[in-house]
Amino acid sequence: MKRFLILLTVLWTTFAFSQMENPVKWKTNVEKVNDSTYNLVLKATIEKGWHMYSQHTAEGGSLPIEITSEQADKDFKFNGKAEESPSEKKFNETFGVEETFFSNAAMLKQSITLLNRDVKQITVDLYGQACIDACIQLEEKFTFDLAQATTTIEPMPTEVVKETPKEVSTTEDKEESKGLWSIFFLSFLGGLAALLTPCVFPMIPMTVSYFLKQSKSKAKGLSNALFYGASIVVIYVLIGSLVTAIFGSDAMNEFSTSVFFNLIFFAILLVFAFSFLGAFEIILPSSWGTKVDAGIDKKGGYVGIFLMALALAIVSFSCTLPIVGTALVASTNTGGIAPIISMLGFSIALALPFTLFAAFPGWLNSMPKSGGWLNTVKVFLGFLELAFAFKFLSNADLVKDLHWFERETFVAIWIAVFGALALYMFGKIKLPHDDEGSRISVGRLLVGLLALAFTVYLIPGMWGAPLKLISGFPPPLQYAESPYGVGYSKVAAPMIDGKAQVLPEGAHYGPHDIISFDDYAIGLAYAKEVGKPLLVDFTGKACVNCRKMEDYVWSDPKVMEVMKNDIVVVSLYVDYKKELPESEQYVSKETGKKIRTVGNKWSEMQSVQYKTNTQPYYVLLNPSNEEKLTTPYTYDSDIEKFYTWLTKGIEK
Repeated sequence: MKRFLILLTVLWTTFAFSQMENPVKWKTNVEKVNDSTYNLVLKATIEKGWHMYSQHTAEGGSLPIEITSEQADKDFKFNGKAEESPSEKKFNETFGVEETFFSNAAMLKQSITLLNRDVKQITVDLYGQACIDACIQLEEKFTFDLAQATTTIEPMPTEVVKETPKEVSTTEDKEESKGLWSIFFLSFLGGLAALLTPCVFPMIPMTVSYFLKQSKSKAKGLSNALFYGASIVVIYVLIGSLVTAIFGSDAMNEFSTSVFFNLIFFAILLVFAFSFLGAFEIILPSSWGTKVDAGIDKKGGYVGIFLMALALAIVSFSCTLPIVGTALVASTNTGGIAPIISMLGFSIALALPFTLFAAFPGWLNSMPKSGGWLNTVKVFLGFLELAFAFKFLSNADLVKDLHWFERETFVAIWIAVFGALALYMFGKIKLPHDDEGSRISVGRLLVGLLALAFTVYLIPGMWGAPLKLISGFPPPLQYAESPYGVGYSKVAAPMIDGKAQVLPEGAHYGPHDIISFDDYAIGLAYAKEVGKPLLVDFTGKACVNCRKMEDYVWSDPKVMEVMKNDIVVVSLYVDYKKELPESEQYVSKETGKKIRTVGNKWSEMQSVQYKTNTQPYYVLLNPSNEEKLTTPYTYDSDIEKFYTWLTKGIEK
C-alpha cells in the first residue's frame, strides 16, 4: 500500500508541475542613446510565489538569465551584461549556495552598439529559470524594431518590488476552469466508450479474476486492483504531460487556428474513423507486448502490476488510440494543460471498473457477455469520428475565408454520415467485422431511431434552418451559398423603427442582420458619431462558443433589439489569417512579435489591453474615452444574464 501512495504522489507531482507554466510575462521596448547605441528594455511581471533568477546568481544553484543573439558580432555587439533592477538574495540549503533572484517584477536593460547601421531589427533569445515548489525553464524570443525606439531613457528602479503586481481579473481563470472541466468530462465519456470496445471489455473480468486468485486475501486483491487502476492513470497522464511539454500552451493555441494543423487533424480523424469502421487496424509491434509480458513474469509485485497496466495500454491500442487521439486533438482548442486534464479524465474512466469489480467481485456475474455488440459500439464511434473530422476541415476553410466548404456542404455531409449510421444500426449496411445475423437488439434499434431522427432534423438546414442543436459545429448561417435560405435573398435593407436601415461606410450585416464593423478604429469613429456605446466582440472564425452565443443569445428578440438599436458592434476575429498590407505590419512593443495578419492585430490588442486571449470576449466601451462601462463578459449562454449585462452598461 505504501508503494501505491508513492505512485499517487508521483502522479500528483507530475500533474501539479504541468500546471506551473508561463509564470513570467514580458513587455519590451527599445531606447535610443545615440545613433549607434541602444538599450533593449525587458520588463517582467512574475506571478505571486515565483522567483526568477538573476544573471549574477551563484554557480551551482538555479540557472541564471542569459541573453544571446544570432546577430551578435555581425549586426551589433553586446556592451557587457544587461543592467538589472534590484534583486533579492537567499541561501539555498539544497544547493548550498546563496542565490540572487527577482520576485513580483524585474527590469533588464541590455546595452548594444550597432556594427551595421542598416540593420532595422534586433532579435535576442532569453534563457533562464523560474521556480516555486518546482522549476521551469524560460525560453523567450524578442524582436526589437529600432525605428520605434524612444529617445526618453527610463530610469532603472532603485528598490526591490515589495508589493505583488495587481492581479488580473479572475474572469479568464473562471472561463479556463470551465473549459478544463468540459475537457475532463468529455474525455471521461471517451474513457467509458473505450471500455465498451472489443479490445478492452473482455479484459475486465480476466484481469480482476487474476488479482483475486493471485492475492492471499480480499484486501490484498483490492490493494492490487487499486494500484493497477492508479498505474493506468499514471500512464495516460504521462502521455498528456508529454504532449504539453513538447508543444507548450502557445503552440497548442496556435494549432487550433492554424490551417495546416486543422487539415492534419482532419486527416488524423479520418484515419481513426476508417480504423473503427473496419478498413484496417492500427496496431503496435507485437514485440512490444511480448517484452512487457516477459517483464510481468520476471518482476512480479507492484512492478509487475504496473507492467500489466502498460500491457493493457498496448493490447488495447487499436481501440483506444482513435479515442485518445481525438481527445488530445480536441484539447488543443483549449491549450495549456488541457491534454493532461483530458488524459486524466480518460484514464480515470478506463481504470474505474477494474477497481470497482475488485472491490465487489459479485458484480462480475452481472456483466454482459462479450459478443457482436462490442463491434457495434466500435463502428458507432467510427461514424462519430467521421462526422467530427469535418469540423476541422471547416475550421481551415473559415479562418482563410475561402468559402470552399460552406454551411450547406457541411450539413449535407453530416446528413450522409448520420443517415448511414441509422442504416447500419438497422442492419441495412454491413461492414468487414460484422456477422451475418439478421436480428438486431432493442438497444441497437433505439440508437438507430435516434440517428434517423437526428438526420431528419438536419435536413431543413440545407434550406437555411438555424439547427441550434448543433450550434457552433457547422459554419455560421451567413457563411453559406444562400445566407437567407434557398430561393431567398436580401431585396431591401432591414427596417428599424419603420425606417430602412442604411449600412454605414465600412460596415456589413453580421449575424441576424445586426450591423457590424470588423475594424476597431472605423467602428469606434461611427460609435462617436452616433453617440452609442461600442460593443467590442473578440471572436474567432473557428470559435464554437462564439457561434453558440450568436445563435442562442443574440437571436433572442429583446437582445437583438438592443444590439440593433442601442449599441454599435465591432467584431474582431483573432484567428483571421488575411495578411495585413506591408505598410501596416509591425513588431509589437509589448511582445516583440511580428504582427502580420488581421488576426494577429486583434489578438495582440486583446492580450495587451485586456490581459486575456479567451473568445468570445465582450467589452462595452464609452466611445468618447474608450473606458469600460462594465466588467467584460465571457461565454455564458444565459440570455437574461447577457441582456442584463448589456442594459446595465448602456444605462451607465
